[in-house]
Amino acid sequence: MGTWLSGLQLRKTEDRRHEEPLVATIEVTEKNFNDIADKGIVLLDFWAEWCGPCKMFGPIFEKASEEHQDITFGKIDTDQEQALAQGFDIRSIPTLMAIRDGIVVFSQPGAIPEPALKDLIRQVRALDMDEIRSELDKELKNADQN
Repeated sequence: MGTWLSGLQLRKTEDRRHEEPLVATIEVTEKNFNDIADKGIVLLDFWAEWCGPCKMFGPIFEKASEEHQDITFGKIDTDQEQALAQGFDIRSIPTLMAIRDGIVVFSQPGAIPEPALKDLIRQVRALDMDEIRSELDKELKNADQN
């Protein structure tokens, strides 16, 4: 088990004989990425076990995942998921990426403080996705013409 389970909480079932984990963040792999990335708001933390700043940012990311349960929070271990890291041109970790409705709307390397993460979440929620899709369509048409 990786550090993405560091904030693991346990929920007791009704008969109290079994406990089930409540995981606010999920481990994202090449196999489950497409199922995760197309649904609503997704925040991804690209990290590695050996990365000191990643370990500092991890608890901030976990706390936010518990506070915003309508958002998917995923952790991508860059050592285990090298194809995903290369696909997104991750050159430094931690890197935080925000995806909304399948479109990458933010990507930045470096651990960010809790207030900055809260502000990012606020901004991603406020995005006019119809306007963003329209801008992307224009950019694609211009690229096709050149």
